[in-house]
Amino acid sequence: MSPFLHLGTRKGYFRLDRDEDRPWRIARTDFLGVQVPMLLPDPRDGSLYAAVEHGHFGTKLHRSTDNGTSWDEITVPAYPPKPDNAPEVMCPVRQRPIPWTLEKIWSLEAGGTDQPGRLWCGTLPGGLFRSDDHGQSWELVRSLWDRPERAKWFGGGYDSPGIHSICVDPRNSDSVRVAISCGGVWETLDGGVTWTCRATGMVADYLPPELAGDPDVQDPHRMVQCRDEPDHFWVQHHNGIFRSTDACTSWHRITNDQPADFGFAVAVDPAKASRAWFVPGVKDEVRLPVDGKLVVTRTDDGGASFTSLSQGLPQEHAYHLVYRHALDSDPSGSRLAMGSTTGSLWTSDDAGDSWNLLSHDLPPVFCVRFG
Repeated sequence: MSPFLHLGTRKGYFRLDRDEDRPWRIARTDFLGVQVPMLLPDPRDGSLYAAVEHGHFGTKLHRSTDNGTSWDEITVPAYPPKPDNAPEVMCPVRQRPIPWTLEKIWSLEAGGTDQPGRLWCGTLPGGLFRSDDHGQSWELVRSLWDRPERAKWFGGGYDSPGIHSICVDPRNSDSVRVAISCGGVWETLDGGVTWTCRATGMVADYLPPELAGDPDVQDPHRMVQCRDEPDHFWVQHHNGIFRSTDACTSWHRITNDQPADFGFAVAVDPAKASRAWFVPGVKDEVRLPVDGKLVVTRTDDGGASFTSLSQGLPQEHAYHLVYRHALDSDPSGSRLAMGSTTGSLWTSDDAGDSWNLLSHDLPPVFCVRFG
């Protein structure tokens, strides 16, 4: 059983504890009043990393070795000065230069067990960073940043493109896949030396028909990889659900009815690739549950069918949005946690069949992580 539940919110960090005879309870808070958009509990050594946005002072990065009881500030990823001969990359939608400065830490992931100091960090405006010393120093992965296809990338909900999902293959630590809004899915098999776009089969309904299948401009909202069947991936896209069973070489669209095609969050059962969870909503300027009813949908058969799960969730005048990092599964796959933009937090101990409301008084929740 995961003894800790870590939350990153608009107003700070929260840690919830649980043991066998006591329910989840808030046991620790920190960085109160400050945005915490991303957390990483590192399973290799128990460290906990937190990205903290200090507004005027910018993003900071902190590390804890005691599950959030105390923190040490570490180096934040920084873009190198733009070379004089580097071409200007213009956002094709907003027609403004893509900056060479850190706007947001949008993802943090640990390297493999054979790379004890390695961390990966995805950012806005679309840069991937790597550290090999537990975050004491960072290097921009120029092999991805310098790809000519980056000129096609553009922002979705943010003005700049961003890397929000990083999947490290448990069989080979040098095999890494990242998902970009809006820039598709990219794969390296050599630790970041070379990259290949792997979004073939995705379709962007929001683009003209002649561009809809372009792998370089897809908008995967969130991508997850199954731990025990690592060739299997799920993506909640801007306009539907996509699945890959061949390590992202190809994707196929799930056509079974959902309450809505749109959503941000997806989680996959760590031991069973055919089981995954989603939180659908009305897209674009609305971004609310369909008909004011919050549901989680689950497939147990690889997308052939879905069950709509609502027990314990509000079914009238519910205005919750669940961000892409605010749904998580523990290592067993039976326990889930989910936080919303209205400051509500639910857990499920039965794979989503029923949900328990822990709080509706939190700040808007950005990130939920079992530790």
